[in-house]
Amino acid sequence: MKKYVSHAIRKRIELALVLLCCLASNASQWCCAQDTQGVTRKTIETQGFELGNEQIEALDQWIEQAREIWQVPGLSVAIVAQDKVLLSKGYGVREFGKSQRVDDQTLFAIASNTKAFTADALAILVDEGKLGWDDPVQKHLPWFRLSDPLASNDIRVRDLLCHRSGLGTFSGDLLWWGTPYTPKEILQRSVVLKPEFPFRANYGYSNLMFLAAGEVIETVSGMSWGQFIQSRLLDPLEMKGSKWSVKQLGGVENVATPHKTYLDRSNPIEWMNWDSMAAAGGILSSASDMARWMQFQMRQGKDAQGRALVSHARIYETMQPHSIIPVSMNRSQRVPSTHFRAYGLGWSLADYHGVKLVGHGGGYDGMYSEQLMIPELGFGVVVLTNSMTPIGNAIVYQVIDGFLKVPTGDRSKEGLEQFRGSRQAFDERIRKATLSVKSMDAPSHPLESYVGKFRCAMYGDAQVGLKDGRLQLQLLAYPELKADLELMHYDTFAIRWHKTFAWFESGSAHFVFDAQGNSESIRLDVPNDDLWFYELNLKRLP
Repeated sequence: MKKYVSHAIRKRIELALVLLCCLASNASQWCCAQDTQGVTRKTIETQGFELGNEQIEALDQWIEQAREIWQVPGLSVAIVAQDKVLLSKGYGVREFGKSQRVDDQTLFAIASNTKAFTADALAILVDEGKLGWDDPVQKHLPWFRLSDPLASNDIRVRDLLCHRSGLGTFSGDLLWWGTPYTPKEILQRSVVLKPEFPFRANYGYSNLMFLAAGEVIETVSGMSWGQFIQSRLLDPLEMKGSKWSVKQLGGVENVATPHKTYLDRSNPIEWMNWDSMAAAGGILSSASDMARWMQFQMRQGKDAQGRALVSHARIYETMQPHSIIPVSMNRSQRVPSTHFRAYGLGWSLADYHGVKLVGHGGGYDGMYSEQLMIPELGFGVVVLTNSMTPIGNAIVYQVIDGFLKVPTGDRSKEGLEQFRGSRQAFDERIRKATLSVKSMDAPSHPLESYVGKFRCAMYGDAQVGLKDGRLQLQLLAYPELKADLELMHYDTFAIRWHKTFAWFESGSAHFVFDAQGNSESIRLDVPNDDLWFYELNLKRLP
């Protein structure tokens, strides 16, 4: 027999539920009003999450020991807990072989940690009603195209910030690295790049899409990307030392020198100009300034005076998953407490021992940076280095583990072993790429047959010349990409660069000939993990 609830009783139940919801809402609003930083220090203490003075002192000593073991010339670290800076300090020297010490004001390239600045700049424009996250990119950049027509027509502003354009990781990065092309020219040239995935189907880390995001900022605001970042973020946050171009380093003394890292040493190298991809990785900053940046994030968009530069709703949105990042089996074994990874808008996200990590890494020619925060607990750590080692990753997790009081080993020792293994594997890739399969005194064709100009529709021209009986290759979009070609076998030559580059060593150039014995094209194989030379489709010009 069915039981029925009378209309009157049902209405009373509904009224009670409404009242309960109102009380819950009021309580939530009261809590938010009392806790503008997301979580109070009392909450942190009752959960047992804190770093005392003794722990900070121990970490300080451990960081210096790690730096020495890793043979990193210099680095700086900042640790913040809500409104307090627990550590802000430099270690080592600005340049190997010189005496100037790193401090917390020393400038380093933060590289891709810039991406969150670009995301917040767009968030400001969203707050002001000048654009929407889901505006079609072509609404603001009518000239913008991808090779996939669907992606071209439907890609939205938020898609630019979460690596789901369909392009593969780092695809097209040779277009901006060292070339004279403007961001618009880079994006227009990149239209020939083929997608690796269907649009929005997979995660593919794309610097090019952040260049497009920078162009949207300029179009909508009427200011250059750098001017907008300076006036709307760096100045209000009192990040007084930070720069958005290496051209601003003139006259600044307290600047670290980039270093190319080998297994047993780090050698100083020149600064690279990254202005063409500034919106993806152009900011230079210090540990002291980055401490302010992390506190701003954990104040949910407010500056030190409590003024909202970015609304809480927008900050919250940037830290929500937009693209799933697969957790590899290797990572799952190394970090079993991480079950999910994702990318927000300018931020990498992951779960870790029951908390949500928000952070990013950055790789510049001769410098790596690492940043990691637990916004719900108001805690963050950043590491800036003048070497190309993952020591920053080891440090941030050692600090986070100490804060969360979770069991941990020596992150420095574990990380260094993995790094050495990866470097040995990298050296082996280069050895195999330049290994001759047959000893030959001369190539398959006369040397003059290889000489000529070759063109890649995406990248530009390359020149092969003959000097003193030796072939030379030069990629004209970045003239310093010049090398002698040393015979390996048949029509394949080892590339011996005239200059030392941060990301790669040697490689090979293979010439393809037609049936009449005329060289048609060149295929380049330069082993590295960042710049895809194989994307260059070099065809001989008449």
